[in-house]
Amino acid sequence: MSNGPHTKLAELGHELPEVATPAGSYVPAVQSGKHVYVSGQLPLAEGKLLATGKVGAGVSAEQAKDLAQRCALNALAAIDSLVGLENVVKVVKLTGFVASAPGFTGQPGVINGASDLFGAVFGEAGRHARSAVGVAELPLDAPVEVEVIVEVS
Repeated sequence: MSNGPHTKLAELGHELPEVATPAGSYVPAVQSGKHVYVSGQLPLAEGKLLATGKVGAGVSAEQAKDLAQRCALNALAAIDSLVGLENVVKVVKLTGFVASAPGFTGQPGVINGASDLFGAVFGEAGRHARSAVGVAELPLDAPVEVEVIVEVS
């Protein structure tokens, strides 16, 4: 499909990474009915975190936005391996977690890194409900984590 999500990703200069190996007793994504639930994705590349620490202290908001985009790419890889990106009908819900330094309140801007990617890849179908939550700590000292629910055909 020439205008499909894989083409859009390539046009944006992205390629899907390998599906991240779970860090615990869970699977990267599971389908239930017409929905795929993607486990929390960290900003991993080739099995390594791209950054560690807190946003607002050691990790800039702009860097964290890029890391959120990487989390979204990892989520897309999990979806693709399970059902194929071409079967995504709608990105339903995105939940983003930001390991935040005291006083940091820019979580929505950070999670825009993931939201913007879904919009660019899926167009109107990439618009979604969302939560952007500041937390004290994330697994492996990651600065950001993203989980996604999509509807599939």
